[in-house]
Amino acid sequence: MQECEVCGNAYHDAFVVVVRGRRHVFDSFECAIHALAPHCASCGCRVIGHGVQHEKRIYCSAHCARRAGVDGAVDRV
Repeated sequence: MQECEVCGNAYHDAFVVVVRGRRHVFDSFECAIHALAPHCASCGCRVIGHGVQHEKRIYCSAHCARRAGVDGAVDRV
């Protein structure tokens, strides 16, 4: 059994995610999101959907991007 790097739970169905060549082990998607999802540059929430990217900043929505001063930000749904 592998141990989750976030919560420390040893779980028989743990899974591995490789990001930029670095291996991560998690026991749930919740832990994977906690460890890997970026934070919105405006409100600080975890961005688990597509989000909106402007230059090197990621926002959870067009609303947050506009609130941060990004002109013309739109959700692409």
